[in-house]
Amino acid sequence: MANPLPNKDTYATQSDAFAAENHLHSRNIGKERNLSLGAKPLGDDGGHNSADDLLEAMGYKAELTRSRSTLQVAFMSFVLASIPYGLATTLYYPLVGGGPADIIWGWVTVSLIILCVAASLGEITSVYPTSGGVYYQTFMLAAPSYRLIMSWICGWAFVVGNITITLAVNFGTTLFFAACINVFETEPEVGIFAAEPYQIYLIFFAITILCNVVSALGNKWLPYLDTFAIFWTFAGLICIVVCVLAIAKNGRNDAAYVFGEFDPSNSGWPAGWSFCVGLLHAAYATSSTGMIISMCEEVQQPATQVPKAMVGTIVLNTIAGLIFLIPLVFVMPDQAELAALVSAQPTPVIIKSAIGSSGGTIALLLPLLVLALFCGIGCTTASSRCTWAFARDGAIPGSKWWKQVNPKLDVPLNAMMMIMVVELALGLIYFGSSAAFNAFSGVGVICLTLSYACPILMNVITGRKQIALGNFHLGKLGWFCNIVALCWSALALPLFCMPTAIPVVPEYMNYASVVFFAFFVVATAWYFVWGKKNYQGPPTHEDAVLEARRASVISHGGKAQF
Repeated sequence: MANPLPNKDTYATQSDAFAAENHLHSRNIGKERNLSLGAKPLGDDGGHNSADDLLEAMGYKAELTRSRSTLQVAFMSFVLASIPYGLATTLYYPLVGGGPADIIWGWVTVSLIILCVAASLGEITSVYPTSGGVYYQTFMLAAPSYRLIMSWICGWAFVVGNITITLAVNFGTTLFFAACINVFETEPEVGIFAAEPYQIYLIFFAITILCNVVSALGNKWLPYLDTFAIFWTFAGLICIVVCVLAIAKNGRNDAAYVFGEFDPSNSGWPAGWSFCVGLLHAAYATSSTGMIISMCEEVQQPATQVPKAMVGTIVLNTIAGLIFLIPLVFVMPDQAELAALVSAQPTPVIIKSAIGSSGGTIALLLPLLVLALFCGIGCTTASSRCTWAFARDGAIPGSKWWKQVNPKLDVPLNAMMMIMVVELALGLIYFGSSAAFNAFSGVGVICLTLSYACPILMNVITGRKQIALGNFHLGKLGWFCNIVALCWSALALPLFCMPTAIPVVPEYMNYASVVFFAFFVVATAWYFVWGKKNYQGPPTHEDAVLEARRASVISHGGKAQF
């Protein structure tokens, strides 16, 4: 369960709604929390205090510092996706799936769909802004008869998705780093780095440790790091675009090829399905959309800032992605040659083909490598918050350790270290089968997609009545976004369990379906073995939250501000 509030009251029952009201009005407005980064404490104007009041009404005490502004939240959301790095490491999928048309139009298609997902989650987050994120929202929106099991499955999907995506990011950085080194060759098409499994694992180990150290020890500086990452990204993007198009040593493809060429022959799948399988490229890059919700309790006004950040970041990512992908396709060498790469990392090969120099290629790849580390740090931070929030409600065995916040570092250090150990342990799978490990990137996308779909589905089932008071309510447009998001989820779950190409052999098998099914069975079984007796859900009730919102509306002249 969550840490007790003052006077040791909890809000797990209907009668405790009155306690929420008492705490809401008895809070000492004059005692603001100290904020880092020079942020000004807000009191009577309804900033930090009203956000903490609503959090208390939800059954939680404010344990983390609200230090992030709207722009800083948007910047972190951008870093979690890390366009163009996220697109660079998974470019192999659309290359095999269909080539240029799959790369460009697949990115546009998925970006528009994810915009609907972000808008749908933004509506709900504006009403329930807590680090519990989609898990808490599912519990609040679902009917009492099945809210426990639904929130349990959603919460575990969200936690597993966060952990496996963070694992995939750090391991993807490792493989991308190895491919970058091998732009230097001892002879044609033979790189200088052998990239043996033990070498890959040691690099992955070092990257994972580095990301955790920076996230834990540099928490108050992370908003600055995210801000720097924005300028670093677009500076690197400009360098890559200008250089590859200006030099283009092997010539340029024409516009008809870039925007219209579709060749699914490298996958073996029927044309339509091959295009869809290639969408994993874009889905992976945008899978972090809802992870930013876990930062709600470190945001000054989460009910408005987080929804805006989610939606705005998708628009920014879409533009940045096109700026990155279109020039690469213009200078892309033969599609079949790239699809046959053993490393499955075509981006360094494409850039070297255009530049014609190993040294110049490394210089252009450096911004992507640095951005990869920023992405790993951001994912580490977000995954630690969602795990901490889930443990806070007693949903993870040993939660009394994982729900603790280190008072000196102002981070859930125990949860972060637990996640790090899990990631390092899972990384050992690479010694047995690289194909089995690659399934975790697919599982990350699938689990996060499932977790995003849960509150959206509950919202639709209840007729969207509970979000009517939200500051990000979209009206009839919200219905459209919800339906698109749910249709995408229904497609994505089976789609990303498919192998990239056929015929299927063991070394190219996509084990995501096996891993996801195992997770689903274990999570459900663990609920009936342990959770049914120990898990009670979030310590809150709708009446307490609604009372907090009513009080906020009254105190701010008819408009809720958080």
